[in-house]
Amino acid sequence: MGFEKFGKVTFAPYSKVSAFVDKLKAGTLEGTKCKKCGTLYFPPKSDCPLCMASDMDWVPVPSQGKLLTHITVHAAPTGFEKDAPYTIGVIEFEGGGKLMAWVEGIPEVELKLGMEMKVIPKPLPEDRIMYVLNRA
Repeated sequence: MGFEKFGKVTFAPYSKVSAFVDKLKAGTLEGTKCKKCGTLYFPPKSDCPLCMASDMDWVPVPSQGKLLTHITVHAAPTGFEKDAPYTIGVIEFEGGGKLMAWVEGIPEVELKLGMEMKVIPKPLPEDRIMYVLNRA
């Protein structure tokens, strides 16, 4: 499967990390780790911007983290107008790494900085997939 099935709107039909979509559909969260410098990337990268290496391994990433910040979007960009309003959060994984995703199933007034959240793969219509944040 190609990268065109990731998210609601995709501008790149293929990617060197297209396996990410298959792994997400299988219910696993995996990123890439640079074999040269050890930097972990999620979402995955095919090339390390830190040391410029292209030799990457697929590795599991944590599925939980603490909420760093969040915002509710009322004026959505093109392709997301029908979804507004929606809330986006940023979590930090224990041991480092951050992830931004839609918050689902939690009213904005219940979100508290530092609260534990989990990353969940979410199927979409037309055989697409994305991930969202929810309560841990």
